[in-house]
Amino acid sequence: MSLRFAYNTNGTANHRLADAIDLIADAGYQGIALTLDIHHLDPFAETWVQEAEALSSRLQKLGLGVVIETGARFLLDPKAKHEPTLVTGDAAGRARRVGFLKRAVDIGAILHAEAVSFWAGVPKPGIDRGQARHWLNEGLAEVTEYARAQGVVPCLEPEPGMLVETLDDYAALQIEGLQLALDTGHCLVTGERDPAVALAEFADRIGTVAIEDMKRGEHIHLPFGEGDMDVPAVLDALDAIGFQKLICVELSRESHRADVMVPASLNFLRECRKPHAEPVL
Repeated sequence: MSLRFAYNTNGTANHRLADAIDLIADAGYQGIALTLDIHHLDPFAETWVQEAEALSSRLQKLGLGVVIETGARFLLDPKAKHEPTLVTGDAAGRARRVGFLKRAVDIGAILHAEAVSFWAGVPKPGIDRGQARHWLNEGLAEVTEYARAQGVVPCLEPEPGMLVETLDDYAALQIEGLQLALDTGHCLVTGERDPAVALAEFADRIGTVAIEDMKRGEHIHLPFGEGDMDVPAVLDALDAIGFQKLICVELSRESHRADVMVPASLNFLRECRKPHAEPVL
């Protein structure tokens, strides 16, 4: 079975969601990674249920799968990027994040999503890391149990700089049913493992995969061909483990040229493993 690719809507931030979906579908992707945001199915809008139901119908008609992403920058706090998180010192703030993740699960259930992906957060200065891990485990357990009841696959994504930063940090968690959201580029940032090695090692725990180019040690999502990622090797590794879920292209900095990057990215993924023709002498 051929690999299935999706494009993350955080890379189409200048498009209406309906137009972004058309762009992604017309390019030939098999799905979308939907980053819930103020302009892309706002999970706090009064009409969120109706919007989710309408979107579900449309995606089914287009034959597109979906993964739910929860990394919107200012959805919960317009003055603080990504806050509050599961490791915020304020209990009310942590509860807001848990509530949002549960809402994401609700939307995932309506959309028949393959997974809902989220991350831990960054402990603020002065927060005891042991206490932060306790808060994290509480939040993860609550969200994971809620997702299980809804029939949705919850996935934690290790993020450079966050409390759960590496694959080893994820592996150390003891949350039954919590799958891994593996961003292959993050392996280059942390230097912990080669991305292809990581895919093989965690094959039985991976709920969703993100792919893009990155430079070693630098957490900037780049178009394919502009970083150090051996994309053919990553795709070979995905084939080797029989990965059948969506592989999500994440280029959040490229919204200003999404019209070009959406089709170009899929073309690269389709062509990068083909042998180049020998020059005519």
